[in-house]
Amino acid sequence: MENHVVVIYPHPDDESFGAAGTITKYREQGVPVTYLCGTLGEMGRNMGSPVFANRETLPEIRKEELTNACSKLDVELRMLGYRDKTLEFEDRRQVAEHLKGILEEIQPSLIITHYPEYAVHPDHNALGAAAIEAVRLMNPESRPTVWAQAISNDYIDELGKPDIINDVTPFFEQKMDAILCHKSQASGILGQFQENLTTNDVKEAAKQQLGKEAFYIWDFR
Repeated sequence: MENHVVVIYPHPDDESFGAAGTITKYREQGVPVTYLCGTLGEMGRNMGSPVFANRETLPEIRKEELTNACSKLDVELRMLGYRDKTLEFEDRRQVAEHLKGILEEIQPSLIITHYPEYAVHPDHNALGAAAIEAVRLMNPESRPTVWAQAISNDYIDELGKPDIINDVTPFFEQKMDAILCHKSQASGILGQFQENLTTNDVKEAAKQQLGKEAFYIWDFR
């Protein structure tokens, strides 16, 4: 069993869409989970229909949504304080050192982050690379395992079958509860399931799409 899991993603909602089922599984086992969230997602384009936010109000809305989601998932939240859509321009070594300091404090046995170059968004790729570099900089004897999540359309063709495929359908209600905390983002993303479907069918379609969480074990050799 893991002693502490740290999830490192750049945006509010990444934890819920990407790993909420896995997080719930660990929490039900009594394993502490900490989410290191890179930004407030303040450059997100989804302002609602009708519009409910603007550039000034969106960061606080997304922070409140994130806090609520983390409360639902029963995880500790730490904000890293970077700006949305700028992580690719940060000095990677400095970000890695920042993360390394936190990881050495927490001493987790497992890190979950994005797989660099196969995570679609530049922030995903940049923070995933920095997280992996942070672990690389740690003492090899005390390094946590890293699970890297690829989400590009071609990742299986390029990387092969993931090492870890978690069927999270037993925890799907908790995952959906966490996703729905991110009201500003969830409506647009879940909308793809809603055309011509009943409520139950929407849930089933979402489960088919989001019911497995897959990761590669990072090889530091």
